[in-house]
Amino acid sequence: MAEIINLRQARKQKARAEKEARAEQNRVTFGRTKAEKSLTRAERELAQRRIDSHKRDADENP
Repeated sequence: MAEIINLRQARKQKARAEKEARAEQNRVTFGRTKAEKSLTRAERELAQRRIDSHKRDADENP
């Protein structure tokens, strides 16, 4: 004999599972700590300062 299930509960359970799977994927894709973000920002700013310090001025030597 087949098990009787409540379709409303089954749909809700399936929706919860899909939502959790989507959330896990987003955590992998976008999940970075504040420290990681600030480290990346600091490295980018340092690189930009180094590039700017090596640029020549247009009015120095023609």
